Amino acid sequence: MQTHTLSQPGQSRFAQFLALTKPRIANLAVFSAVIGMFLSTRGSVPWRVLVGGTAGIWLLAGAAFAFNCLLELKIDARMKRTRHRASAQGAIAPKEIAVFSLALGAAGAVLLATCTNVFTMWLTLATFVGYALIYTAILKPATPQNIVIGGLSGAMPPALGWAAVTNSLPPDAWLLVLIVFVWTPPHFWALALYRREDYRSAGLPMLPITHGVAYTQLQILLYSVLLCAVTVMPWLTGMSGLLYLASALLLGAVFLAYAIRLYRGYSDALARSMFKYSILYLTLLFAALLIDHRVAI
Repeated sequence: MQTHTLSQPGQSRFAQFLALTKPRIANLAVFSAVIGMFLSTRGSVPWRVLVGGTAGIWLLAGAAFAFNCLLELKIDARMKRTRHRASAQGAIAPKEIAVFSLALGAAGAVLLATCTNVFTMWLTLATFVGYALIYTAILKPATPQNIVIGGLSGAMPPALGWAAVTNSLPPDAWLLVLIVFVWTPPHFWALALYRREDYRSAGLPMLPITHGVAYTQLQILLYSVLLCAVTVMPWLTGMSGLLYLASALLLGAVFLAYAIRLYRGYSDALARSMFKYSILYLTLLFAALLIDHRVAI
């Protein structure tokens, strides 16, 4: 696999800083937040809230991810997956990363306070402080259950979007959080399985390292079963209709098939495929929620 170096053509200073925000992860978080906005109302989302809220959440997410890179400089330098980052290579100084992260976070907080509401601003700040500090600095190096305990921070974006529109968090908003929360362990452990030697080199107590591959396979299967059950709940509570239910069952069947195959016979290629599908799964599941919601109006 090709690795990136400091001399790689086309990697501008802007691109190096942008990479610190982990755009693909940030975009998925923002996507689920936007879905939360539209699910929160039977009407339209005000443009001020949609644009300002989306930008504010993205900026605060980017700030948290950049701060994550700062805290994990040494770890990133030891892992194949992350050693190409400018932060890990020393191309961007730690002080620069800290200033960059604080600037993004301040801009995001101001946008949320002015374009949505103060509740959403504080909720988003708490969410990403939880990710950057509690998960990264405390849980990740301390326990193989880090992704489960710290998964609440990563599961909050749909609720942030909901709060941006309504200034409240009713049970339906927390149901969206629950779906992402239960999705996170099988998603992340699939990655940890085929990257386990990377995590071993970094000295992180990920589940495949501390408990072995077979135990991790079982946990992925159990969480996948739980995920399939949880994703039916929006239909059971009346939050969504039959269009969503059919989509959830179909997408869940494929997810569960991956988990069963992985449990019966492990391979790095299969774990990688499940990881990639898990991202598509969550995207399509939330898209189905939105389409079902808009069709029902």
